[in-house]
Amino acid sequence: MAAAASAVDPLLNVHDLHTYFKTRRGLVRAVNGVSFDLTAGASVGIVGESGSGKSITSLSIMGLVDPPGYIAEGNITFKGRDLTQTPERAMQNIRGSEIGYVSQDPMTALNPVYRVGAQVAEAFRAHRKVDRRTAEDRVLEMFRLVGIPAPERRLHDYPKDLSGGMRQRVVIAMALVNEPDLLILDEPTTALDATVQAQILDLIADVRTRVNTSVLLISHDIGVVMQVCSNLIVMYGGKIMECGDTTQIVSRPKHPYTVGLLNSLPSPELKGQRLKAIPGTVPSPAHMPPGCPFASRCDKAMDVCSEAPPLKTIDGGRQVACWLY
Repeated sequence: MAAAASAVDPLLNVHDLHTYFKTRRGLVRAVNGVSFDLTAGASVGIVGESGSGKSITSLSIMGLVDPPGYIAEGNITFKGRDLTQTPERAMQNIRGSEIGYVSQDPMTALNPVYRVGAQVAEAFRAHRKVDRRTAEDRVLEMFRLVGIPAPERRLHDYPKDLSGGMRQRVVIAMALVNEPDLLILDEPTTALDATVQAQILDLIADVRTRVNTSVLLISHDIGVVMQVCSNLIVMYGGKIMECGDTTQIVSRPKHPYTVGLLNSLPSPELKGQRLKAIPGTVPSPAHMPPGCPFASRCDKAMDVCSEAPPLKTIDGGRQVACWLY
């Protein structure tokens, strides 16, 4: 799953990705040497606090990093094609047809003045030469797939007529309408209450297997990723701190940052107690300290942490960037 070579050619290979932003404060290294694989049918989660580089990683894959941002180094290979060298017109064909994308705010993904059925149909017809009736039948099929009740009636609703959870289901239907090989979801449950969030996560897990698509799920909440993804990437300061099998990492975390994320999760056993927060704050991405980016907040920091630790393979194929190992 991670940086090590795989016996099976991956659907997606991100190799030594560096995505930077030129700002008045200096050069922001938002993604700073990230590498991982995603095989066909896999579900991979990227988790980390705000500013960790996880969303910029997904936007880099989609070719949606706008100036002053740019990919400075690295390759993103999808189905054998290097997306960093793919012209924008070709990327437009890939986006929506081969790679579906779901953002955290469905209101920004949906046009408020068009009916939701027409918007999903338009996404389908943009990549398929079909008539309106065929497109509408496809939209109804997708609305049923994502659990939208009374789909024939919902076709004619505007985004404002739907709840937040229902709008997110429409956006997921739009992302899946062309049966993409890869579905990227960037914080898809952030704006939803706990009950609706659980429903959307169940939907993602169910739909992934039913339509046989690979999933890359971005979240600041490691609990969300645990529910959906079989493999986990933990990012901090634009780098990968730990990656591997989700169950293995959650049951036996190695990197101190991963331990901190798991300790901050609410638990029934801690009812009435305050959650254990990670001390300190995330360093400014424009002035990231040398060495391990987490060293200033780590209770196990050593002198050697002033040097950047390599991402090393340890037990069970898991990889950790920490001098403790």
